[in-house]
Amino acid sequence: MLPSLSYLTGHAGFCGTIKNSPGDFVVTEIEVPERSLRDVQAEPPQKTSEAPLEQSSGCPQPPKKLRTEPPGPCAEGCGGGGGAPSPPECHPSPAGGNCCACPDKNQREGEPKLKPGLGEVNILDSLLGKPVSELLSKFACDLKGAWDLENNGDSSTGEFSLGPILDKKKRADLHSAIRQKFPFLVTVTKDNEMIVKGNADYRELCQLVTEKETSDFFKFLDAKVENSTFSFEPDRNKEHRKVVHHFINRKFGKLLETKSFTVTDVNDQPNMSITVRFREKSWSGKRSAGGLQEKQDLYTAFTLQKENLETLEAIGFLAAELGVLPSDFSYTGIKDKKAITYQPMVVKKVTPERLKEIGSKMEKKGLRILNIHSACQHLRLGQLKGNHFDIVVRDLKCHSHDSSADLKQRISEAMENVETKGFVNYYGPQRFGQGQHVQTDQIGLALLNEKMVKAVKLFFTPEDTDDPVNNAKRYFLQTEDAKGALAMLPEFKVREKMLLRALNRYGVNHEGCTKGWLNIPHSMRIFYVHAYCSKIWNEAASYRLKIYGSKVVEGDLVFSEESDESVSLNDKVHVVTAPEESANKYSINQVVLPMVGHSIKYPSNKVGQWYHERLSKDELQMCKFRVSPLQLNIPGCYRPILKNVQNLSYFLEGTKC
Repeated sequence: MLPSLSYLTGHAGFCGTIKNSPGDFVVTEIEVPERSLRDVQAEPPQKTSEAPLEQSSGCPQPPKKLRTEPPGPCAEGCGGGGGAPSPPECHPSPAGGNCCACPDKNQREGEPKLKPGLGEVNILDSLLGKPVSELLSKFACDLKGAWDLENNGDSSTGEFSLGPILDKKKRADLHSAIRQKFPFLVTVTKDNEMIVKGNADYRELCQLVTEKETSDFFKFLDAKVENSTFSFEPDRNKEHRKVVHHFINRKFGKLLETKSFTVTDVNDQPNMSITVRFREKSWSGKRSAGGLQEKQDLYTAFTLQKENLETLEAIGFLAAELGVLPSDFSYTGIKDKKAITYQPMVVKKVTPERLKEIGSKMEKKGLRILNIHSACQHLRLGQLKGNHFDIVVRDLKCHSHDSSADLKQRISEAMENVETKGFVNYYGPQRFGQGQHVQTDQIGLALLNEKMVKAVKLFFTPEDTDDPVNNAKRYFLQTEDAKGALAMLPEFKVREKMLLRALNRYGVNHEGCTKGWLNIPHSMRIFYVHAYCSKIWNEAASYRLKIYGSKVVEGDLVFSEESDESVSLNDKVHVVTAPEESANKYSINQVVLPMVGHSIKYPSNKVGQWYHERLSKDELQMCKFRVSPLQLNIPGCYRPILKNVQNLSYFLEGTKC
């Protein structure tokens, strides 16, 4: 991955091999000062365990409803409803209730309550007037009655206009009051005219589950209480669960995510239940009486020790065992695979006790979970002070062209050079998938060019080994049978399974592959693009040192030590002028090179020209470094060409020199 290395000096150096075994390369991340930890009483672990996520294959037609309940007359309950968030002034009905509902009946925690002393009927009467309110009630009950009589009829039987409502606050109050009383209705505003009609999503879900479940689901959806979950009744029918999964993902996929969990039913028998929760970034903060409501997410911090595993592969093991998503884990960076590494991580929605429970299982997979404690927030990429390396270099010898050299002397000189002058700040080969047929930067380039199918096929390119993972990849490329490949993959291959589920549903075409990439967490999607940007930076560093060496020249970029946080990143980057070059104002240690993106500036010398030519070679000359279909935004940043090492020490073993 680093075919054209540049060096700071003309020193001959020496030869050796590293990473002969994981124990030859030990990386320990140095954390920033701890500000996020807190000492709180952890919640008891949940007693449910997750089964693999089930999704539908293709777009199945809804089967006959497997769990039914007798429909009641309108006066006894018109069900509950709601819908997904809509554009402004389009408000689907929320949860629960009936035509003559009591506001406190089945009230869920976090759901807004009506003011004391005011019933729903009185609110609508006061907002609409009694005659219009009665007409609305008749429309709602007629609609509900028509639904109950239909088997597979149209979910809407007309609309009811409330007329023009000019006052915005009154419209909002009406939206809320109608949702409270008639949860199976939606309200829409068109040119200030309020229109009421049936909620097709509510009706469709009623064909799949009982009306009580439908009512409770839409109540959960409308209340939108942070960290809340909703569970459907236990259901042994796997195909039926797939259809319910598909309905929720199709209608509310941007807002909600679903999983199947093992639960104990009323007969104390194991059964499966679909649990729904809000996606992490799917909603805005709610205002309480005291202002913006604070998030009460549960975070548990720990140190992950892994051996001969990729960081994302290790997270896949942990996520599968804990019953959470890979995106619930945060970390500061990717660590080497062929190594023993120690790095801090934070997992969301998991208690310290639950994390301790899986320790022995994880050790069998080459993982150890250490230093478990509660935390207040997640980690961010790059949020680390540095790394400590313990490296064993084997098979030491002089270069073939340096036959007269003394090996011990060469090693001593090289160590002194590194300690006093630093080293070129290259991204290491682990970022690119060292030794793989297809490296991660190639996938990133395909994503930047929005070649979604090509990116998927690169992702599934197998290695020349006979094992379940590579056999599944090989089978998929040969057949494009996503469902068959999915069945062949081990459970811990989380990224692969997420992609294949979407490809099975939407097809191996541009649209299907786009949805496939969207099906994996954002941090994983952008990882491939960052790999490409890192490759370009490595090549730029080699070119810069090749043509200019360690001299700072006009057009170079240097980073200011400006500490004012109000100053933008670009304003902290200065372009070296000709007088500054002549005066030797800056040293090579201050020179930075840009990581490509939409918000950086390039050197105004031959290096800047090199960037433009290099991007053109990859058909990125017009790239805006925003991949909208994948929600990827790459602003870019700056990285020093050189890095200094601290606390360097070494010793020799077994040498005859």
